[in-house]
Amino acid sequence: MNTRLTGKAIVVGDNIDTDQIYPGRFLAITDPVEIGSHCLCGVDEGIAAAFPKGGFVVAGRNFGCGSSREHAPIALLNMGASAVLADSFARIFFRNAVNLGLLPVVCRGIAQKVKPGQTLTLDLEAGTVTIGDTGEVLPCEKLGDQAMRILEAGGIKPLMRKRFGRE
Repeated sequence: MNTRLTGKAIVVGDNIDTDQIYPGRFLAITDPVEIGSHCLCGVDEGIAAAFPKGGFVVAGRNFGCGSSREHAPIALLNMGASAVLADSFARIFFRNAVNLGLLPVVCRGIAQKVKPGQTLTLDLEAGTVTIGDTGEVLPCEKLGDQAMRILEAGGIKPLMRKRFGRE
């Protein structure tokens, strides 16, 4: 996994729940591209279509609250998000994101600092996010070694397949 990522940001608010990330009416869809096309439509129907591939979702407090459905991080990945940077995450969403290969980063206060469309650089080793046009550097919480191993493998299933020598 690249420890330094750069991308454009979209900004959403506090308490974005899993039904806003991926509404229940789409749960029967199995095509990953179509799943991604409905991501965050509970916040704004146009987000997925306009999302900058490889970009960042920047959020306020308690991102991913609500149900424990894994569709939320799957939708974010298939929309093209390289990471979600938030003031805080719902515990189950955070763990599901790591296990499915989506990078969740706690960066307190980020939602108040970043504007939609700004270019951000996330440095996982330094534990920082730099806002491109202002140069402001925000501290972020570093992920633990086990979470990084899971993310580097692309998720918990690929890690287990590798660990047990299966393709």
